[in-house]
Amino acid sequence: MPIMLWWICSATTHISKKSAFQVIKDLGSHAYCTLEDTGPDIALRKNGLHQKGKSKGKDPEPQAHQICNPSICIISSFAFQDLPLMAFLKTLSQPKLHASIKSWALGYARALPNLRTMTPPTLSTMSKRFQHSETAHLSALSQEKIDLESKYGVRNYHPLPVVLSRGLGTRVWDVEGREYLDFLAAYSAVNQGHCHPHILAALASQAAKLTLTSRAFYNDQLGHFEERLCNTFGFDRCLPMNSGVEACESAVKFARRWGYEVKRIADGRARVVFARGNFWGRSVAAISSSTDPVCRNGFGPFVPGFDLVDYDNLEELEKATSHPDVCAFMVEPIQGEAGIIVPQEGYLAKAKEICEKNRVLLIVDEVQTGLGRTGRLLCSGHDNVKPDMVVLGKALSGGVFPVSAVLGSDEVMTLIGPGEHGSTYGGNPLACAVAMAALDVIENEGLCENAEKMGHALRDGLFQNRRTTRKILSDVRGKGLMNALQIKDVYGDGSTAWQVCLEMAKNGVLAKPTHGDIIRLAPPLVITKEEVKQACVVIREALRVVSSNHEHQQQAVTE
Repeated sequence: MPIMLWWICSATTHISKKSAFQVIKDLGSHAYCTLEDTGPDIALRKNGLHQKGKSKGKDPEPQAHQICNPSICIISSFAFQDLPLMAFLKTLSQPKLHASIKSWALGYARALPNLRTMTPPTLSTMSKRFQHSETAHLSALSQEKIDLESKYGVRNYHPLPVVLSRGLGTRVWDVEGREYLDFLAAYSAVNQGHCHPHILAALASQAAKLTLTSRAFYNDQLGHFEERLCNTFGFDRCLPMNSGVEACESAVKFARRWGYEVKRIADGRARVVFARGNFWGRSVAAISSSTDPVCRNGFGPFVPGFDLVDYDNLEELEKATSHPDVCAFMVEPIQGEAGIIVPQEGYLAKAKEICEKNRVLLIVDEVQTGLGRTGRLLCSGHDNVKPDMVVLGKALSGGVFPVSAVLGSDEVMTLIGPGEHGSTYGGNPLACAVAMAALDVIENEGLCENAEKMGHALRDGLFQNRRTTRKILSDVRGKGLMNALQIKDVYGDGSTAWQVCLEMAKNGVLAKPTHGDIIRLAPPLVITKEEVKQACVVIREALRVVSSNHEHQQQAVTE
């Protein structure tokens, strides 16, 4: 069976082309290869070397120049008919082989079965080729669905190669009928479990009567929804919105108005402080406060008036909020997208004290952490903190409908008048009915308490048999059912956590990496102890397999 390997090398590694050619000579008749760069046009042919423009009886010796131009050198299109991968890796272990080419090959070589097209890849096609390796096991039906997205959709996500078609509780099924435990829960939007019958009943009942009026008219659900949220969370007023980023941006807007009207900041000078590593969406305002280059690069200019401090650094917060033009500090009680970063105990309480001293509003972004995820209705409850504003979203609808909200005091929330803020869908009767049902489930089924108990069980289970996982797992952290695995990047190319997630998916547990080396574990809060045990077995085994595969590869190279 043919195998294709690609080696990719940055120009900055200065790998000798002569060293690269030596690998090909050592492989002999097993290999067909082309070498591409912006230097001399050199091609190698089967059973020997041939430099274009010259026809000698013997193979020419390629010049041992360094690749110093700013391009990328690609040695591509290895088609091995009989050569096992381990034999190839053994070739790389030869002492005469340039050390950097070994490191380079170990970091990027990937074996892909059943690829017979021998056209050299370019940088623009590499991601497609690697995706092919991940989806090679899929059925025609799954591949059809993936291809449709690839052809017509914007590729702003990199999903695991699983095509889901059904969900119930903690479990989802793909189009082939394979069953999985969902350990992502749509980034904590499905706290109540997939397709909860109480929420679906509210959805169907309200959808059959009235779905949308806009705010040009009153509807018979909005007042009940606003009353429910204010009474449940202990605030004076509620602003209904749709997405988390809309609600967060609304909170920033309200804070600025408070700064001008109440704190008497000079017009146009209000500032808002954020913590580095924050994530509240990808709108222009949200990325203006971000420190993630992936979502920032190429999208400027950015919104002015945003300042940054280190997360969990009270000294920096004190200094930043002492500026007279600062009106608010917006922060996540646990940073989710950054990798489940849990601050020191009491951080939020001390942050509240600092904000009060400096007459600055504390806005707590509970879009991911709220609604039972960390074992409390609000994560800020762990520190017994009542913020000036709270932002809710995601699980506010149980994953059924986009619903978000900003909660705050009369002092802040009454400063906005007609025409100064709005949303066509915000506060629609369908969303209100769904959100009230979603709150019913959290309260009536004891999901906060279950998240606390199952979170302890999950972390304890993942720490079992550390002897088999310690080489690849450096940390398990979290609160309630908002947890993370910190993965050691043993492959050295940022793919280790991804490989673990693929291995988990093979055995029925779905999760996703964030920032390359962190795997978030956030199942629906209805998860049982038996399901936690089942997931821990799968996760530990996935860690063991990926670690073992890496060790075997390393051993083959050093033999």
